[in-house]
Amino acid sequence: MFRSFSVSFETLGLAPALLRAIAAQGYTAPTPIQQRAIPAILAGRDVLAAAQTGTGKTAAFTLPMLHRLQAEGGTAGGKRKPRALILTPTRELAAQISESVHSYGSDAAQLRSVLIFGGVSINPQIDTLRRGVDVIIATPGRLLDHVQQGTVDLSHVRFLVLDEADRMLDMGFIRDIRRVIEKLPKQRQNLLFSATFSADIRKLAEGLLVNPETIDIAPRNSAAEAVTQRAVFTDKAQKSALLSYMIGRFNWQQVLVFTRTKHGANRLCERLNKDGLSAAALHGNKSQNARLKALADFKAGTVRVLVATDIAARGLDIDQLPYVVNFELPNVPEDYVHRIGRTGRAGQVGEAVSLISRDEYDHWRGIERLLKQSIPAFEIEGFHPGTVVDTVSDDRPARSARRPAGRSTQKTPNKPAATHTRPSQHRAAEPGHASKADGDAAQQRRRRPRRRARPAAE
Repeated sequence: MFRSFSVSFETLGLAPALLRAIAAQGYTAPTPIQQRAIPAILAGRDVLAAAQTGTGKTAAFTLPMLHRLQAEGGTAGGKRKPRALILTPTRELAAQISESVHSYGSDAAQLRSVLIFGGVSINPQIDTLRRGVDVIIATPGRLLDHVQQGTVDLSHVRFLVLDEADRMLDMGFIRDIRRVIEKLPKQRQNLLFSATFSADIRKLAEGLLVNPETIDIAPRNSAAEAVTQRAVFTDKAQKSALLSYMIGRFNWQQVLVFTRTKHGANRLCERLNKDGLSAAALHGNKSQNARLKALADFKAGTVRVLVATDIAARGLDIDQLPYVVNFELPNVPEDYVHRIGRTGRAGQVGEAVSLISRDEYDHWRGIERLLKQSIPAFEIEGFHPGTVVDTVSDDRPARSARRPAGRSTQKTPNKPAATHTRPSQHRAAEPGHASKADGDAAQQRRRRPRRRARPAAE
């Protein structure tokens, strides 16, 4: 279930109470990001870390932070005041981190935490803050609402964590982040976690971190090795029907599908439900209760397909998610890595399939350049893209007779005239069916009943 590592949690210096909590969660060995970040944070160092999703980065900062909070004791005067602040870009990621803090800190370290984000009533959050907390997990906007109303005191914060800082910058939170930082004590420990070390992230780190421990676990813009990537070429108008066909044809029972827009997510959801496939949408226009219900139903298996936008899906942590589908390619090539990182987590295997229409060919080539790899491409019989002029060769032989339904062909679509070039073509198993090269174990995993598996401690 887990990769083998030479370092154990016991050797990292964590408190016995936390070690018991870790064991109770079923984790046996620290991941690479945990091996490097935990000792640095315990030593009081600022940290700048880059790691892919699913690597256990949440536990990499929550465990040592809780250890130090417990060791230092509470604030003077009896009433608990926030000593740790974790900022995240989305409500879903904040909720995930809150669960981690609660599972490790409530019993093991006797610490209290509060989850703060928008889209829900502010009053319960105010009530919890008044009773006293040790840790705040928040999105920047709602936290500033509390600051402006005078319902939160940040003057005792000793630990600041910016998780998925690259996404917060992409979403335009930099001003909010700076306004929050202005309310914090100058003397504190700063931890910055990001998927990449972009120029903007390094600029933010220079003004925030002091002599940081720099940790780069995964190569920049790399996809998880455990994820099998495939592309299927088709016309844009056929994508909905093709997706329904593939889910039924390959018997996918749990699929996370990405669209570019909220409207597109709703429309695709309606189509899938009409086709008899239970589906739910997850995006920013949904109420928080609706988003939580959609995610809970998807995890429980009562919803087979979860259709999400990039921002809404940020931070989703779903045990052993087998399939991710890019119904539309993301606007930013780097987001492709984040999308497919929802599967193949913590030593599990997964499959990512991208449905690509002719207007997306150049964008797809850009993603391949970013990854520095060519991804196997296919057509599905009955869903071929429309015939276009091949500018490479004028003597291309005519298409052969129709093949049996469901088999992949080995020809990629012809190059669209003038502005597009044909993406790379590869020979491999069609989506949904692992090739021999993919490993017999992966194929056997799809055949046997799925068992609940623990991701890395995140």
